[in-house]
Amino acid sequence: MGFREDRIVPQGPLNGDGRRFETVMLHAGQEEPDAATGARAVPIYLTTSYVFSDCDDAADRFALRKEGNIYSRLTNTTTEALERRIAALESGTAALVVASGAAAIAYTVNNLAFSGDHIVSSTTIYGGTFNFFAHTIKSYGVDCTFVDPTGEDSVGRFEAAIRDNTRCVFVETIGNPNANLVDIDALADMCHRHGVPLVVDNTFATPYLFRPLEHGADIVVESATKFIGGHGAVLGGAIVENGRFDWAGSGRFPHMSEPDPSYHGVCFCRDVPGAPFCARVRSIVLRDMGACISPVNSFALLQGLETLSLRVERHVYNAQRVVEFLSKHPKVERVNHPMLPGHPDHALYERYFPNGAGSIFTFETKGGREGAKRFADSMRMFSLLANVADMKSLVIHPASTTHSQMSEEELEASGIRPSTVRLSIGCEHIDDIIADLEQALERV
Repeated sequence: MGFREDRIVPQGPLNGDGRRFETVMLHAGQEEPDAATGARAVPIYLTTSYVFSDCDDAADRFALRKEGNIYSRLTNTTTEALERRIAALESGTAALVVASGAAAIAYTVNNLAFSGDHIVSSTTIYGGTFNFFAHTIKSYGVDCTFVDPTGEDSVGRFEAAIRDNTRCVFVETIGNPNANLVDIDALADMCHRHGVPLVVDNTFATPYLFRPLEHGADIVVESATKFIGGHGAVLGGAIVENGRFDWAGSGRFPHMSEPDPSYHGVCFCRDVPGAPFCARVRSIVLRDMGACISPVNSFALLQGLETLSLRVERHVYNAQRVVEFLSKHPKVERVNHPMLPGHPDHALYERYFPNGAGSIFTFETKGGREGAKRFADSMRMFSLLANVADMKSLVIHPASTTHSQMSEEELEASGIRPSTVRLSIGCEHIDDIIADLEQALERV
């Protein structure tokens, strides 16, 4: 079964530069559609392992001298199709898809930092990621410095946090949950002056609206569970690299630039040019820790990926209408969305997101914690659950759920208050969305 490449051109320019949003669609199977069914879908390769042609073929694959499937923990033909499409969408040279977005972040850090090392992260990130950086990696001997990315000279604050043992800077394109933005270009320039890779979680922007790798980022992670899948049905995560970071010249990553004893002296920078980072995560971290994605999940995410542009356009349109509605409502204290002219990140929003962005954001109700909880409990069409970026609209109270493991001080530093409500605006008719918001606000 081979792969072929076709280009399709959905509507909408990317990043305002006039280019069309092009997706490389990879089809497993025949060069032409099946004559009887017209099917061009990628099959589900529901198998644990693969037959080798002979012992030499098996030995060459295990030694990384020859491409080919070995075991579905490492590679799977259905998953490979998804990886190649996501890499194309993000303008990356390679991608690795794993079991969840959390696994993608954990494996990225595992591949960068070891005991005695240090990373730098924005404070305004998903609560689970914050907890992983603040507590879990400390048990591995890795330290993390958190930096407030808001306000003037945020890049200077990130730079001041870099040490000799710093192994990456981590930010989210659009912060979870308050939709704050960071200057990716300036941050990437600063990181590269210090030989440190910039890792960007692009989950909330999606490659349809913004591609961090085209703005200097070195590694992108995504929770494919969100917009990539779009239906809240399956979990998945992705790691994408740009293939340009100078791992050897940095001097901080000998495990990337020197022979690795796990594979008889393979040097990932030398032997896997253009894709050393994903190759090492796959060959070492995923091999040993095993958070692989099911081919069934990969198939479901492939289906979601095909409608990404259509869904995101509708998400963005609906979100803009909701922000306009909430910003004028008397029971709303504040709306945290960079599309608003008074938002401190509005200039970045206009520069990076000419087609709109941010269908996941927060607002603060009057009535404090009880007012926020009463609002969330009163929603009829919005689902109260711990996910975002579904086709359907979602609501949650972050301080008591998604970010509940953070201390009061950490919540405050992340801009999350007792009155904060997070909304994920779906693709329902906008009149129905606003009607549900209006009736819930009446009960605050």
